[in-house]
Amino acid sequence: MNTASVPKTCKLFIGGAFPRTESGRTLPAYAADGRTVLARICRASRKDLRDAVVAARKAQPGWAARTGYLRGQILYRIAELLSARADELADTIGRSAGPRLAAHRREVQASVDCLLSFAGWCDKFTQIAGSVNPVSTPHFNFTRPEPTGVVGLVCPDEFPLFSLVALLAPALVPGNTVIALVSERHPLAAIPFAEILAASDVPPGTVNLLTGLRSELVPQFATHLDINAIVDGSGDPALGRILQEGVATNLKRVTLRTLPPPGRTSRPPTANPDWIRDTVELKTTWHPVGL
Repeated sequence: MNTASVPKTCKLFIGGAFPRTESGRTLPAYAADGRTVLARICRASRKDLRDAVVAARKAQPGWAARTGYLRGQILYRIAELLSARADELADTIGRSAGPRLAAHRREVQASVDCLLSFAGWCDKFTQIAGSVNPVSTPHFNFTRPEPTGVVGLVCPDEFPLFSLVALLAPALVPGNTVIALVSERHPLAAIPFAEILAASDVPPGTVNLLTGLRSELVPQFATHLDINAIVDGSGDPALGRILQEGVATNLKRVTLRTLPPPGRTSRPPTANPDWIRDTVELKTTWHPVGL
């Protein structure tokens, strides 16, 4: 007797919950052979993106109000949970990207290292990026970095877990909240990562993960007035042009980021505090010197 195989339908991650797409549409997630369907993923719609922006905007003030030390502890907790599920993540990546288990294990470990590195910067970045400025008037003049607000991330297909973490971690450090459009070709790695986020101490809405088509959602990232900045790691020049043209109406910042592959060394290639600057604004305060 033949039994029917029903592929799992993977949901979105919005506001700390796992909703289905409001449109009811799904896409197949294929194995490395390009024919076998491993699962169905939600094809996020513009309405799903708007819901994610609402959740991110609601969460942003609370996330930014936490101390840098506490944000670092939360990133550390994500790394801890990711490390505990390393074998599962490597297997998930391998089922869609090909059976190179050693390479996938390195990718997971590089993702853990990246989170740990940026966790360490959470309570140090303000001192590095801020300054006390000399002025010719009787004032104290301070410059300090502040979060941009709600940040959109466009992830590439290569190294689907590592690229997601490498774009996500530096945006979270200063207090931004995030909507990430995960790898279109290999989206399955984002599903267990969303479960890790849900089990961690990340406040609901701080990180929102969408699966779907870049061609459908990237223009909405560019034109949505409540997304304050975009980091595009897709490496697709056509998408970069769409973003640059779309933000001309609202003047949000777009950063085109080329992600290096996860290396064999212990130091993650993205452990660069300058990446945090992509999603901060520098604010200057003048205060009169008391006599």
